[in-house]
Amino acid sequence: MSAELYFQTITELSAQLATGTLSSVELTRAIIARTEEVDNRVKAFNSRDEADALAQAADSDTRRAAGLALGPLDGIPIGFKDMIAVANQPLTASSKILANFISPYDATVTRKLKGDAGAVLWGRLNCDEFAMGSSNENSAFGPCANPWDLTRVPGGSSGGSAAAVAAGEVIASLGSDTGGSIRQPAALCGLVGVKPTYGLVSRYGLVAYSSLLDQIGPFARTVDDAALLLGAIAGHDPLDSTSFSAPVLNYSAELAARKGPWKLGIPKEYFGEGLDPEVGAAIEAAIKFYTDRSCKIKEVSLPHTQYCLDTYYIIATAEASSNLARFDGIRYGHRSKEATNAIDIYTKSRAEGFGEEVKRRIIFGSYVLSSGYYDTYYLRAQKVRTLIRHDFLNAYEEVDALLTPTSPVPAFKIGEKSDPLAMYLLDVYTIGVNLAGLPGVSVPCGSTQTGLPIGLQLIGQSFQEANLLAIAKFYEQAHAWTTKHPIL
Repeated sequence: MSAELYFQTITELSAQLATGTLSSVELTRAIIARTEEVDNRVKAFNSRDEADALAQAADSDTRRAAGLALGPLDGIPIGFKDMIAVANQPLTASSKILANFISPYDATVTRKLKGDAGAVLWGRLNCDEFAMGSSNENSAFGPCANPWDLTRVPGGSSGGSAAAVAAGEVIASLGSDTGGSIRQPAALCGLVGVKPTYGLVSRYGLVAYSSLLDQIGPFARTVDDAALLLGAIAGHDPLDSTSFSAPVLNYSAELAARKGPWKLGIPKEYFGEGLDPEVGAAIEAAIKFYTDRSCKIKEVSLPHTQYCLDTYYIIATAEASSNLARFDGIRYGHRSKEATNAIDIYTKSRAEGFGEEVKRRIIFGSYVLSSGYYDTYYLRAQKVRTLIRHDFLNAYEEVDALLTPTSPVPAFKIGEKSDPLAMYLLDVYTIGVNLAGLPGVSVPCGSTQTGLPIGLQLIGQSFQEANLLAIAKFYEQAHAWTTKHPIL
């Protein structure tokens, strides 16, 4: 059985753990063995601690033997993007500037999963440096590969989190989403990825890229598994000033209760130039599926979509410029050996420690915040962001959720898109969700003729994750996409 454990769902594995037909130590050993077998090719991990994972698994087995299991996640190996703090483990953000940094504390989501839910935390997962990228090629540890085709990218920035689940190196994982960094890798790797409403999940312990846009969320094989994880990490946190005091629903129970039919909106702006024909065909098939099952489909307009990219890259880079100022070579992180004075320490340490894409965004962000340009760029972008949010709110007066492609293209070759602008355009369908602070889900909806996964994005109203997940499951349970796995 152990040869197949790494491709089973949380729901399946939890049932075996509960009956005693499987132990967490056995499961964790199977995951470790799988990681050792394939990660030299996938490169999803930045670091991992086998002894620590097995100790956590042994603790879980002890709890279960005493009848004190903490729930369905107890004993399940979960991977974390290397942007989320885990006490006494590396926290690098895939950057040279934090290459030797060890986190002194747990993020809130870490405490909730490990302490409250009993999950086994297995490894620190590769990502674009400081979450800045759409392909996982910007990592100081080297690019991560897509398990469906090792010559292609897994998406970004949470590429390692997606690739590790797709390859069977973890059962599920957490990533962060600033402009699509959970949903896009989920689509390219054939997984379910959830970007929660801004404020639903605490950001305490997440290395900040854009504090206004960042959200932590789960990668999983199925909507049911994603619902379990979301329920475990959601909730108000006094340590995060942007955390919202909204009730946390039992998302698993809500999935069973919500059956539809629903009113679904199709944003006309999301189906134009740049959409790959195979991706477009798969989305059209998904629309037909919902139509054939009594859902009402209505075309809607999000007229400010054309300004999303510009708005996003002004706001996100401005906040990156501010948030990354703390990495100065003085208090912690990389310090240049060539520095001879205080100015040298700051400038040379940052020049050596940051990668090219991070430098590009810091420079651009500093520019839009500079004297004489703040009102012209940053303040105006914030006003446009409000208009973008109003577009979504207006659409929700007529529909329950929106249905769109997740990514305009399937996974592309590593090294294929060297032009930064071409890379930025890959986020065209996802960044509006972050700007509006809304929840979004990507669910597998097909594959190309060459076998590359395609993702369907569902965008919901604020704090309506339960409804959004139910709509996604309605599609998922009628298809077999989530049962397919790459061959490595």
